[in-house]
Amino acid sequence: MKSTTILCTAMISASLASWAQTPPVAAAGGQPPAPAARGPSLELALEAAQAALAECGTREQKIGVSVVDSAGVLKVLLASDGASSRGVQSGNNKAVTALTFKQPSSQVGEKIKTDADLAAKVAANPNFNARPGGVLLQVNGEIVGAIGVGGARGSENDEACALTGAKKIQDRLK
Repeated sequence: MKSTTILCTAMISASLASWAQTPPVAAAGGQPPAPAARGPSLELALEAAQAALAECGTREQKIGVSVVDSAGVLKVLLASDGASSRGVQSGNNKAVTALTFKQPSSQVGEKIKTDADLAAKVAANPNFNARPGGVLLQVNGEIVGAIGVGGARGSENDEACALTGAKKIQDRLK
């Protein structure tokens, strides 16, 4: 029994050592895995979201704020006490809209007034929201993510709070 236990332990150890040296599995088609999307670190994303919440708090607004990386991956979602689920979803949608169209959601909203094709594109996707409140995070002109705020009374408040969050971390984005 003792020799069987030793043999099993040795086989498991050898298997683990072999597994640890195995290179990462290639994605479908034999390509190496894609690098992580560029974006704010979790710490900076959280700091931006907290700054947006604080700004809207001074305006007595109950909001949701989302920060996404350059691939649209949600890094942080915070909601003030009393925020509506609609406002929380709106903030996320505004961040996604800004990222998708590579401009603040307020600019997308202005453009759909005169661009029927763009208006149709926005209307066709329930994940887009072209009201003010979604702003880009950029480093040297390269988009690295977006922050979106929703739920305030008046979208101008959403936009102001999102801008406060973006400005809080702008000089530390890489």
